[in-house]
Amino acid sequence: MKPQNTKLDPGLYLVATPIGNARDITLRALDVLASADVIAAEDTRTTRKLMDIHGIALNGRRLIPYHDHSGGAARAGIQKLIVDGKSVAYASEAGSPLIADPGFALARDLSDAGQYVTVLPGASATLAALSLSGLPTDRFLFAGFPPAAKGARSTWLAELLPLPATLVFFESAKRIQKLLAELCLVGAGDRQVAVCRELTKKFEEVKRGTVAELAQQLADRPIKGEVVCVLDRPGEVQNEDVMEDMLVQAMADMSMKDAVNAVSQALGLPRRKVYQAALDLGRQG
Repeated sequence: MKPQNTKLDPGLYLVATPIGNARDITLRALDVLASADVIAAEDTRTTRKLMDIHGIALNGRRLIPYHDHSGGAARAGIQKLIVDGKSVAYASEAGSPLIADPGFALARDLSDAGQYVTVLPGASATLAALSLSGLPTDRFLFAGFPPAAKGARSTWLAELLPLPATLVFFESAKRIQKLLAELCLVGAGDRQVAVCRELTKKFEEVKRGTVAELAQQLADRPIKGEVVCVLDRPGEVQNEDVMEDMLVQAMADMSMKDAVNAVSQALGLPRRKVYQAALDLGRQG
């Protein structure tokens, strides 16, 4: 179906774009890309290629970059366009805008300034991975990319692993083996995990198993491409050694009260028992 060219009201239109397969774009997104007075893009080359695939010409319209390195001046420039009566489509490089995406600050500032901001929902690597993971989806948390530095990554894991929710995070193919190995070291080796790569693309692949199983598999077979990792929530473990390990990790970056609450929830243990263990650990230094 040919995109419709319609008059848009002045404002910012957040356009979700495919995460792999170019046909995973909505008809409404194509209409907006064909109609907007100005198109801002996280990656102008990717957006131009997508428009070419779907037969959308610029016809003299401006295609401007807006990415991680764009600052307040770039946002002010886009705001001026809207104040002057222009419609601006912001296209993510891949997936839904504002989800681990530089469009967050742009949409926030324009909303705060009273400008019209709307979203055109569509493809999302997070939701696609959840659908394929085979893990519970009634409660999940998107955690973005793990920190690259080991100390920061350890703190990040200590905060997240006790949470009673399925965890979704992005990771580079070069570091996924290291991350799985670290998960084993902090007592998460028995948890179910799905490692999803190249979603919606020709070489899409989903590996499922325990963290320990996939850590062993991928140690001998490095993978390539874009990776989304989905980790199951903690089980009903009644093990004091696991409790102490999790408390140590949690208290490294949380107050004792928050750490006790998190570990108690994660392990299904009485709060009084976990609190006593935390006190004992505190006395041990």
